[in-house]
Amino acid sequence: MSPFDTRVPAVLLRVDRNPFHHGTLGAVRSLGRAGVDVQVIADTAGSPVARSRFVRRIHPPPPPGASPADIAAALRGVAARIARPAVLIPMDDASAVAVAGLREELAPAYLLPQTPGALAERVADKAELAALCASLDVPHPLTLVPDGPAEAARAALRLGLPVVAKWSRPWLLPSGGGLRSTVVLRSPQEARELYARTAEAGCRLLLQAFLPPGTDRDRFFHGYADRAGTVRGGGPGVKLRAWPRGAGLTAVGRWTPDPQVRQLSERIVGELGYRGIFDLDFRRGEDGSPHLLDFNPRPGAQFRLFADSAGLDVVRALHLDLTHRPLPEGTPRYGREFVVENYSPLTALRPASAGRELAWSAPDDRAPGRAMWSLWSRHVGRRLSERLRAQPAERGRARVVRQASAPDLTDLSDDEKASSC
Repeated sequence: MSPFDTRVPAVLLRVDRNPFHHGTLGAVRSLGRAGVDVQVIADTAGSPVARSRFVRRIHPPPPPGASPADIAAALRGVAARIARPAVLIPMDDASAVAVAGLREELAPAYLLPQTPGALAERVADKAELAALCASLDVPHPLTLVPDGPAEAARAALRLGLPVVAKWSRPWLLPSGGGLRSTVVLRSPQEARELYARTAEAGCRLLLQAFLPPGTDRDRFFHGYADRAGTVRGGGPGVKLRAWPRGAGLTAVGRWTPDPQVRQLSERIVGELGYRGIFDLDFRRGEDGSPHLLDFNPRPGAQFRLFADSAGLDVVRALHLDLTHRPLPEGTPRYGREFVVENYSPLTALRPASAGRELAWSAPDDRAPGRAMWSLWSRHVGRRLSERLRAQPAERGRARVVRQASAPDLTDLSDDEKASSC
């Protein structure tokens, strides 16, 4: 008998139009393999996710730039078609923030964790997170929020160059505008020019002290805080390769014991009273202490790294807990790896003694992996063509704008070059 209440479907919500979001496919497979009816609200045109045999139904997403009212309307429409309570899992920051604010309105059609008030929005906002870290005495890079272009230039000098620039609410950034959520600036003028795009970004610019990357410095912790506040279904990992390098998503990660990161993560979640799935990113400072960089109130894209010996991961933990089913007790599978093949294809081919999960390819669900390579080749070809057409205009633009655009092949490692071919 399945430990899951398979009468209760799962609805995955994704507002962001990223067709290569492998975390969504991971959630589809994890719950689908458990016998749960998985339905997806997302734009899956040109996405390998639509090819998975574990997707029961795909629903159209809210329009780009959707308001909470738009998101609520889309969710109510899906609830009416399902006609029974469902576990709702936001898969990106925009949907996580909106759903947390709509929790009472969406009940009882959807089962959701009881995260307090606007907490999801506060932890997702980079400027608010800095204030929360200060109040909790959690190590965090020194962060300044300038109130004008001249102040941005002075803040960059005060922090010491290079400096990290972040938009406080990256889910609000317009698509196609060349703005990236995080960029490294190397002069006061770059800070001044980036601040001038604040209206376009739709949120505040903040500057942070630069913590240099290095071997074993980038850590993350995934988990699910259940109804009692106990953290289940995740663990600590180390980022072995990132895309883009140094400040991007996890292209290769490994489940690694780290009592210091675990203790700090559980303290943060516990003191905030957070409930639900979370993904925390850390970077060790010069003193070796882990500094919290991001608190994502939703599953991290590599959450399937942390599938333990009982098969428990964060999305399974959520479904079991919200349907009042016991969570199985498993043991960590330290050394297990997670690889995103299109960002690190050579790594995906090497032996992995402790086991490995690939983001796209799976022996029991082959179609998404095959579709990914075809779609990715077209995507890369299109981006390179756009880059070549834009080069004459870029020569006269500020360096900060060049950093915000896509990297060319000369910036790539050997693995990354292979993924672009």
